[in-house]
Amino acid sequence: MVKHQQDTLAGISRFRLLTDQISSLIIISHSIKVFSSKWALIRNKLNNIISILAVIPPEIQDSADCSLLNDVVQSVEETTQLVHKCIELSYTGKLLMQSDLDIICEKFNAHIKSLCELSSFDCFSPSAIVVSRPATSASNDDLKFYINDQFSRFKIGNFEMKKQALICFNEVIQEDDRWLKIAMEVEGFVHVLVGFLSSKDLGVQEEVLKSLDMICGFELYKGVLLSIGVVAPLIRVLECGSELSKSLSTRCLMKCTAESENAWSVSAHGGVTSLLRISAGECESSGELVGLACGVLKNLVGVDEIKSSMEFLQAIAVGDQLVIDSIVNEGGIRVLVHVLDPKSSFSSKSRETSIRVIMSLCSDLTNLNSLVSYGFMDHILHFVQDGDIAVQESCLKAAYWLSGISDDFKKAMGEAGFIQVIIKLIATKPIEIRDLASKMLSNLVSIPTNRKRLVEDDQNVSLIMQSIDQEGTSTNRKLLLPIIMSLSGCNSGRKKILSSRYLKNIEKLADDQVSDARKILRNLSSNRFVRLVRGIWH
Repeated sequence: MVKHQQDTLAGISRFRLLTDQISSLIIISHSIKVFSSKWALIRNKLNNIISILAVIPPEIQDSADCSLLNDVVQSVEETTQLVHKCIELSYTGKLLMQSDLDIICEKFNAHIKSLCELSSFDCFSPSAIVVSRPATSASNDDLKFYINDQFSRFKIGNFEMKKQALICFNEVIQEDDRWLKIAMEVEGFVHVLVGFLSSKDLGVQEEVLKSLDMICGFELYKGVLLSIGVVAPLIRVLECGSELSKSLSTRCLMKCTAESENAWSVSAHGGVTSLLRISAGECESSGELVGLACGVLKNLVGVDEIKSSMEFLQAIAVGDQLVIDSIVNEGGIRVLVHVLDPKSSFSSKSRETSIRVIMSLCSDLTNLNSLVSYGFMDHILHFVQDGDIAVQESCLKAAYWLSGISDDFKKAMGEAGFIQVIIKLIATKPIEIRDLASKMLSNLVSIPTNRKRLVEDDQNVSLIMQSIDQEGTSTNRKLLLPIIMSLSGCNSGRKKILSSRYLKNIEKLADDQVSDARKILRNLSSNRFVRLVRGIWH
């Protein structure tokens, strides 16, 4: 009996000690001058934990899981260290500290959930007293009392009670703006609302989005939401929420991005990618949701054509590796490659823009390998071979860019059939296309396997030699002569060059003292048959 009483007192004292630690942490955190919104969010979570601990009865405290309390204590100690670093400004970098604060927030979220699930005990039983809603004409004190009661249910009620409290809150704020004004003045109230966006209960998530949709309609309150980071969780809803949640989330984002200075926040958290998925119809979205997503994109880019938001994506990613990583991690590369799929119905302008963005984002080898695995190489080959002039030129630029990255990519492009397609372009009329094709071919034949692949077809060598100086342009021959020179360095290449009826083009240039042409003929003269027939070229 005595032993049981001692254990009970020990359980209660552990809870009391933890509560005291958290209270002290909250007090000292108020002296922090940096990352204000992050610390406000942490304080709100700490207050939630205190509220839950306070209503757990002694019998539950006595049976509490020691490992759970130890985990909470450890997180509190870690937070205390972060407090001192922020007060003393002794952290190593802002981004690292922001990451540490985000991690501790997630830990406290997990602790709150575990404490609520400690037993089947509900912090509010079904028979708990329900505060009657005062009339709209009631005093501010009465309204505040009601709001605080709902706030308590937000923090420590079960999912159903949270949902019912949100429904009551939504009803009153639609009746009179006074309710909303009072709620926004309650410390931690808006942080709890934003926290509900991550709720696994769709009912809670949908109801809180209705609240936030109302709040976003007021400029002053919208600024508060933006300052505590509402954009990131709103974007996460676009990825995994219900149809209603996604629609409400896009409504909030549309209101948040009505002013251009807030657009960067949506982009920085990968929101453009999510919105593009919806607007492109990849998520089997309703017409209403697609329209809302397009409305947000229009706010971001300020132009009528929604697909041109990809240009904005490129602009915000330039020079910012964190943004690039965010875009890649959220599947942005896959979406951009999908725009190039010949089976898709995107416009030529969208495809050109997609190529520019891809080339801007994919400098890392890992991203490049992902790019190829998504079918990028096959898509651009299709349009180089059979695309309108604008898309063809853009895809050719992308192919040339890809051919200059590594020998592995050159080999893969040779195997994919680029050589045959590119050779046909070196005789085309548009000079830009012809010169770009010549440069790319020069890249491809810089490795032996592609030179062997090229000379396997007699027509390939003859077509290159025929194209030399066909219009008297020095640029053309400067690009093509080095290709012929590389082919003349192997026996099979020399044979194809010697058997071509366009060898006279090389000889004519050599007579005109063009150095590359003279070098080619010297390589050819190393063949014994040529020495007998033509004599050694000097």
